[in-house]
Amino acid sequence: MTDNIPRMPVATRLRNNFLAGLIICAPIAITIWLTWTFIHWSDSWVRPYIPARWNPESYLNFAIPGFGLLIAVVLITVVGFLGKNLIGQSIVRFGESIVQRMPLVRTIYRSVKQIFETVLKEQANSFKKVGLIEYPGPGLWALIFIATDAKGEIASKFNAMGQDMVAVFLPPTPVPTAGFLIFVPREKIVMLDMSPEDAAKFLISGGLVAPEHKPADPKQKHLPRPKPVAVSKAD
Repeated sequence: MTDNIPRMPVATRLRNNFLAGLIICAPIAITIWLTWTFIHWSDSWVRPYIPARWNPESYLNFAIPGFGLLIAVVLITVVGFLGKNLIGQSIVRFGESIVQRMPLVRTIYRSVKQIFETVLKEQANSFKKVGLIEYPGPGLWALIFIATDAKGEIASKFNAMGQDMVAVFLPPTPVPTAGFLIFVPREKIVMLDMSPEDAAKFLISGGLVAPEHKPADPKQKHLPRPKPVAVSKAD
């Protein structure tokens, strides 16, 4: 006697096929759309400044998507190459000395330059480590990105209180680009082995896309403590 396997309704099978196709097509379509939008946005900024005699679109009857982006990449690379030699550094310092004389412009320039130097600095370890902290209360854990150790006046205040604090970025779900900057005691951070890319996927998916992990050390890991730095107290 054989058991009769209940057949799935046609509507249910169509819905499952549609969802399976959506999972396959949606990431591809979104990636293509974002890439195409970025290329056109870059072209709209760069193309008006390209001389007509150097612009191949002046001789052709069709547009070349990405030509403006290519010119921008080449130009930025050349400026970076020239900025590393002695003559280029002298020109940069001369230009910065002019900017420093402009009251409003110098404030904007300093802020933007500091942000780019911090984010793009090759030696920086910011946002390259992922961890867990108890948030928003005891027993509740949140995923965080390690930013940097507390520095400057904030570090001196924490050191005066005997606190070893670390600046962490607490991103929300499903948009990890916005979030909160929180200072957390170093011993309260549980370090993870996952990469920032895997952590971002985990956040964007709402916890559905969990990265694979092979346990290497069963002991709980914490962020290593830096070497102690003497802080002078004002009289």
